[in-house]
Amino acid sequence: MTGDSIPRRSEGLSIHSETDVPEALYASITDSVRRLVDATIRSQADLDTLLSAKAKIDAAAGELSQSLIPGSFGVQQAVGGQSLAWGNAVIGLRNALAPPLVVHHEPDGRVWADVTLGAAYEGPAGHVHGGICALLLDHVLGATAHQPGRPAVTGTLTLRYEAGTRLGPVRAEAHIDRVEGVKTFAVGHLATSDGITVRAEGVFFHPRPAAR
Repeated sequence: MTGDSIPRRSEGLSIHSETDVPEALYASITDSVRRLVDATIRSQADLDTLLSAKAKIDAAAGELSQSLIPGSFGVQQAVGGQSLAWGNAVIGLRNALAPPLVVHHEPDGRVWADVTLGAAYEGPAGHVHGGICALLLDHVLGATAHQPGRPAVTGTLTLRYEAGTRLGPVRAEAHIDRVEGVKTFAVGHLATSDGITVRAEGVFFHPRPAAR
């Protein structure tokens, strides 16, 4: 989807809230910001072009800032009762930092996600930043322990960087190793066409409900 292809309500898109804004429009805006981030990093435009672009970016930021949610997005409820974590740094539909990751759950308990990481995620030249690798693995391993209405949080996460993770297509995989009481032990890895680059082990648990 490009910035020139704005989805219309008549296309059968789901509606998020009382503002009657199509979900796909939020996704489209976020994709446009991702393109802007990538272009900002890699652009070799001249001074006049950069100054013109800055003025337009500032104007757009000013428009969007006229009505803001106090604090962070958090987890909100859609009209149909679906939980929306649109501000999440890994999967957030409205967060341009998120690749975004789409996590798939297999019947055997394995989870996986394919994602393409570009210039915005670079650490060593041509490679994914190690902290981004940790971010993705933390989320994917945690997804093995997640249950409907009972999110899992990280207790510990141990990483072994076996090789550099080249920018481009990356697969994240994880599965449950064992469960001991309230603790879920998960293992997983990142891989590119070169093979496995980062391995991870983590312990996850479900927070106790807050006392009322």
